[in-house]
Amino acid sequence: MPVLAEIPHGLYWSTPFARWQGGLSQLHSLKLAAHVAKRELAARGLDAGLFDFGVLGTTRPERGCFYGLPWLMSLCGGPKVAGPTVSQACATSARALQTAVREVAAGDATCALAIACDRTSNGPHLYYPNPGGSGGTGEAEDFILDNMACDPFGGHSMTQTAENVAKKFGVGLVEQHDLVLRREEQYRSALADDRAFQRRYMSLPFAVPDARFRRTVATLEGDEGIRFSTAEGLAALKPVIEGGTVTYGAQTHPADGNAAIVVTSPGRARELARDPAIRIGIRGFGTARAELAFMPEAPIEAARRALTAAGLGVHDLAAINTHNPFAVNDIAFAKATGTDVMRMNNHGSSLVYGHPNAPTGLRATIELIEELVLRGGGLGLFVGCAAGDSAMAVVIGVDARKGD
Repeated sequence: MPVLAEIPHGLYWSTPFARWQGGLSQLHSLKLAAHVAKRELAARGLDAGLFDFGVLGTTRPERGCFYGLPWLMSLCGGPKVAGPTVSQACATSARALQTAVREVAAGDATCALAIACDRTSNGPHLYYPNPGGSGGTGEAEDFILDNMACDPFGGHSMTQTAENVAKKFGVGLVEQHDLVLRREEQYRSALADDRAFQRRYMSLPFAVPDARFRRTVATLEGDEGIRFSTAEGLAALKPVIEGGTVTYGAQTHPADGNAAIVVTSPGRARELARDPAIRIGIRGFGTARAELAFMPEAPIEAARRALTAAGLGVHDLAAINTHNPFAVNDIAFAKATGTDVMRMNNHGSSLVYGHPNAPTGLRATIELIEELVLRGGGLGLFVGCAAGDSAMAVVIGVDARKGD
């Protein structure tokens, strides 16, 4: 099985995710991502001079974001580092990672930073001039809310895509709620022993800076705004769409945060790894698009393509993590691939800890890596859907010692 590039063990990180309008809502997402990257690199005795390429993944406009990756790298101490800014809705993380991997695999970079950030809170209110409009009046858009509510091509909501897939795969309301309770149980396992699993990749407590990034104004003990469910509470919820099956309890919530993964050659990865005996190889990617208004179905084909690229089958996988904006996503995926839906996402998922868009997939990929390390190695898959009925997947292989 070919290894396209490697990830140095321990050279990745994520902030806690904070619920919409929570503790990170007032911070410029690119500036915060640079602030965190600088701090995380310093904690490892490194700096941004390590990189000769970078990829920024982000999905919503921030002031100054026209300058993208070069600006972010300058802010975290890498003024000579260039690279693109990519945006593919909820698949942005996988696309940013693939872009970094291809640059390294082609020999055009030796060490790349794939970094993703977003702030769904306080999204921009945009005005588009239209001199041909009535009286020269332009058009306005609430960037976050309007795009979550309506696909501009099909005119449907994202919830409608979940209902369409639920009907196609025979997924009912009770089945979705049962999975929500299971995903929350899995997330709780990541909180055990003072959040021991999350501390493997997350600096906790997380120091929240002020808007000038000069002083700490608050701390987050972990993800902010998690609301655990009960069977009784879920049962009392009505479907969002009349006559449907998807409730607010069976879907994710908007959030803020950032995450990053370093990609490099095998030799350089061993030099930079926290434990050089642990090898983390990237083996394949897959992209797919489902038919119009069937977004939660797209990960099925994306996963198949990634596994084919890696020369693997789903039976070869030790772990699967998903971006699951709806519980329907995981249930449909399991039914189509013959996997056990209750054994996916063993340390939580975006269904529970929220969805800041661009960084969500990187965090899930990091958690996949750490699960494989704890298992003593193995093969894993991350897959997630994105707006426009699309999806991306990545296959990761870990060679590690038991008991790490």
